[in-house]
Amino acid sequence: MALHFLVDDAPLTAEAGDLVALGGTEAHHAAVVRRVRVGEAVSLGDGKGAWLGGTVASVSPKQVEVRIDERHDVAPPAQELILVQALAKGDRDELAVQAATELGVDGIIPWQSARSVSRWDGAKAAKGVARWKSIVREAAKQAHRAWVPSVQEPRTTAQLAADDALVLVLEPTAPVPLSQIDLAGADRIVVVVGPEGGITPEELAALTAAGARLVRLGETVLRTSTAGPAALAVVSARLGRW
Repeated sequence: MALHFLVDDAPLTAEAGDLVALGGTEAHHAAVVRRVRVGEAVSLGDGKGAWLGGTVASVSPKQVEVRIDERHDVAPPAQELILVQALAKGDRDELAVQAATELGVDGIIPWQSARSVSRWDGAKAAKGVARWKSIVREAAKQAHRAWVPSVQEPRTTAQLAADDALVLVLEPTAPVPLSQIDLAGADRIVVVVGPEGGITPEELAALTAAGARLVRLGETVLRTSTAGPAALAVVSARLGRW
């Protein structure tokens, strides 16, 4: 499979026959890290649905030019799939974000839950969102995704409860498995994953009072870094994405 690169200028309007230049860190990555060569087939995208196949025309550490051979535009999914990931210690939340992107999530929302050890206060929130966006971008590029998932600002439990989507909260003690939930007709599906210590009874009560459904994945308790990706795999299969 051809190497894939993202163009920072979105939307990407180039058509067959046009010359597109990669600059900055993406050019350096293509020329120095991936060592693309003139005549090599590559693909380009803008993270907003544009998908271009082309041939490398010139290479330098500061600029890589690609002659476009073909273009097609990928429509966004009919049903939007969102992961709400509670902040977690170490890199466990980042692992979840990376895997979720590779698995096809459409958007990611950081959640400052009551039992989150990691705290995004003040300037740390902006830094954390920027870090997650960087992880998402690289994971989407590695996975050859036409659409790069959005990373939104951190939300509180009250803000999550106000969401009018189909909200599915992963809870090991829930009586209903995720695989049995009816997803038909839901334009937006939100999967909520708690931190290492779990979601508090008060948070569960607030979410369910607002209409959220408590669901389980199986008989075992998964880490916060694996629960979200596992749930996304189940939902993706149910939606016919896989």
